[in-house]
Amino acid sequence: MPKHFEDARYYLGRAADHAKAGVKEELEPVEERVREIVGREKEPEPSRLDRLEADLTELSKRAEGEAKEAVQQARDRLRDYRTEGDEG
Repeated sequence: MPKHFEDARYYLGRAADHAKAGVKEELEPVEERVREIVGREKEPEPSRLDRLEADLTELSKRAEGEAKEAVQQARDRLRDYRTEGDEG
């Protein structure tokens, strides 16, 4: 029985994806006409290079944060070790 639910969930997800794509495709001409009337152009898609640069920046910030956290944990452990040694 659980396999049937898994299958149903999978196919519902696929149906939702197809419905979303269909609505988007149907509304593209309407969006273009509205943008022409309003005078707004569509935002350009970021290039692969732009996406890569953004990903690298995010990874760099995350790595920096993790490194700072690791250093702080090491300092805390060292401080705890020293205070335990003083008490014993």
